[in-house]
Amino acid sequence: MEKFVVAITRTCGSGATSISKMLADDLGIDMYDRKLLQLASDESGINEALFAKADEHVKNSLLYRVSKKVYNGELIPPESDDFTSNDNLFAYQAKVLKELAERESYICIGRGADYILRDNPNCLKVFIYAPLEKCIDKEMSRLGINRREAEKHILSTDKYRREYYKYHTGREWENPYNYDLCLNTGNLTYAQCVEYIKAYLRLKGCIL
Repeated sequence: MEKFVVAITRTCGSGATSISKMLADDLGIDMYDRKLLQLASDESGINEALFAKADEHVKNSLLYRVSKKVYNGELIPPESDDFTSNDNLFAYQAKVLKELAERESYICIGRGADYILRDNPNCLKVFIYAPLEKCIDKEMSRLGINRREAEKHILSTDKYRREYYKYHTGREWENPYNYDLCLNTGNLTYAQCVEYIKAYLRLKGCIL
């Protein structure tokens, strides 16, 4: 069978990470989330801490709210002052995702992978979401926080993801036209979501 990628975009508290791990175990393939930062660090020679720091920095900055720099595949050379800029860090993550797609099948959570791999016919783009109340319950349990704190955490996280996605892709994060499959975990169990994704992969001829 041909190599394939499942690019998962998700709302906070929707259970997408659990679903991705279950799917990866079922299919016997790797799942990339923050592990991608290490690979991008190895590829670029940029310290992994800078990738992590950039992730945290932009959450507290106006960068994504007031500007847009749609990813176009360009890499900034090491001699440039902008070599470790947020844009170049994203570009190296994108480079790694494309190279991985040539070598193996995998699952990626976030990172704009659906946009980066939009021209790959064997990339299944999935959006996983859930009603706010269900997400609040999930995050209260996961983080050991109260309802008010959980809601604030969810709204803040989703706001960041929305702005990050818009900045790097020029697209609206929650637009269903960006995805092949949208799954509501308010109505489906995690196991059912895994089966829906596997069924779609079979229809695409990616798995038996």
